[in-house]
Amino acid sequence: MGGFGFELLATDGAARLGRMLTGHGAVDTPAFMPVATQGSVKSLTPADLVAAGARIVLANTYHLLLRPGHELIRELGGLHRFMGWDGPILTDSGGFQVFSLSKLRRIGEEGVEFRSHVDGSLRTLSPESCITVQHALGVDVLHPLDECLAHPATAAETERSLDLTLRWLARALAVHRRAGAPGALFGIVQGGAYEALRRRAVEAIGALDLPGHAIGGLAVGEPKPLMYDLTELVAGLLPADRPRYLMGVGKPADLVEAVGRGVDLFDCVLPTRNARNGQAFTPDGPLNISNARFARDAAPLDPDCPCEACRGFSRAYLRHLFVTRELLVYRLLTLHNLTFYLGLMREMRRAIAGGAFAGFRSRFLARYGVESVGGSADTRADSEA
Repeated sequence: MGGFGFELLATDGAARLGRMLTGHGAVDTPAFMPVATQGSVKSLTPADLVAAGARIVLANTYHLLLRPGHELIRELGGLHRFMGWDGPILTDSGGFQVFSLSKLRRIGEEGVEFRSHVDGSLRTLSPESCITVQHALGVDVLHPLDECLAHPATAAETERSLDLTLRWLARALAVHRRAGAPGALFGIVQGGAYEALRRRAVEAIGALDLPGHAIGGLAVGEPKPLMYDLTELVAGLLPADRPRYLMGVGKPADLVEAVGRGVDLFDCVLPTRNARNGQAFTPDGPLNISNARFARDAAPLDPDCPCEACRGFSRAYLRHLFVTRELLVYRLLTLHNLTFYLGLMREMRRAIAGGAFAGFRSRFLARYGVESVGGSADTRADSEA
């Protein structure tokens, strides 16, 4: 497996066009990563993902640790072979999932002791074991164990948490470098809602010369303007020659706004989870297919969409499938939503390349105009369990 790299190809304001190079292929950025929580993007095959335009997926360390276990995946040739996906895979640290189990876990300097939500068994995740698990999976991009605080948190709580996250990062990096594993370890910038702490996190992590950086601790309940401001602050401080990943974000408008603030990589469960709830994303905003007004609607979800759902089926038929709970509808709506998300990223890359991102942003936001269901606090990967 080859090395990791990043090429910055063009900029348009703060928006960036790039290419992330991995041992399993290149990823044009800005890019959206479908969430394959347990080694599968729900209801879709790898061929479906390629057809939708996906080049990289995100898998979840916490869930794969519990089921089927990282040693089994290693024994069967690694996560790429196990799930039949030959493109790049990024894994999160599992920290968000562990810390969301507030009644089932105990945090300390050595890591986190928690009870499995699957069988109640007592488990421990340390900075070292978190890296060991991801090495066993054989992924292209991995992340250190970090603490993700809910919003709001006091400055004292946030500073304590940031200090712990930075100490854990140093331990994770030592294990990763000793192992000589080929995956790229990204650092996670925490610091909550506090500008001074975010600046300190960037300075500390930047000194480690890591191949990429994640912006964590957002989409955890903070007001949207604050999320945008902190994203702009941190992205502007991070090195220009390394990829920037905004964790757990987000809605279509969030993607456009964050690209305009210098972010390169995204993941979110919204396109897949909302598909299972009957919501389809379109350029004119999301529509809920269960609405009675679609019962006799012969039009496709989006006449300009190339996905299988739009090429072959009407809104009336999709509504029929959904209200009768036919399994086909979950695949079709998921495929449509990911095609929409990945097409949006492709359009943004094209706009940046042509120096026309500002105009694209204005037109998209004016047309889209409607928020999808679900708040910023519930869009992280644990929701796909």
